[in-house]
Amino acid sequence: MAANINDLAKSEVTPPTGYLSSRLLIATPLVTTPMFSRSVILMFSHDTEGAMGIIINHVIENVSYKDLFEQLSIGGDGGIGNLPVHYGGPLEMNRGFVIYHFQGVPHPETILTVGDIGVSSSVHILREIAQGSGPKDRILALGYTAWGSGQLEAEMEANSWISVPATCELVFKADNTAKWKHAAETYGIDISRIMGHVGHA
Repeated sequence: MAANINDLAKSEVTPPTGYLSSRLLIATPLVTTPMFSRSVILMFSHDTEGAMGIIINHVIENVSYKDLFEQLSIGGDGGIGNLPVHYGGPLEMNRGFVIYHFQGVPHPETILTVGDIGVSSSVHILREIAQGSGPKDRILALGYTAWGSGQLEAEMEANSWISVPATCELVFKADNTAKWKHAAETYGIDISRIMGHVGHA
């Protein structure tokens, strides 16, 4: 089984290790499961025990920042109340994560960092966003995805995924609908043309 997200929350904030940690995982057209089709996943853990990540280009229909703030009794909406909340994955859908860009020191309650990208599940950072003082470049996602030991490696061998380095431009700047194709293009791939054979990063 992959490590639980709570295990990461208890650890110090250090750069993640593992082959695909700190990279973006891009679904190839061979992935047809609706929740993962055309997905781009920020990987924050990958080792011999398994892997974990958060989908960064799918949104949850009819769920906005304002809805989440109201559920958590957080006042204000930072002028962004109508922005959609992302679907991070099928596990722990009742748990929220803020993926954000930081300069200098990350937020004190950050679970982990990927370069200058932080991941936090703290309600305090949500309050800052609602008050208009939180990070400007951020994604609010519910849930995450995980693989058991050897599972992701097998899927990579089956050409289900390609990976590219995670950058702020790919994570935050690209439009959700274009992020899948744009991320692959950084690897020199027209992913819409991929059929059965993909190179591995």
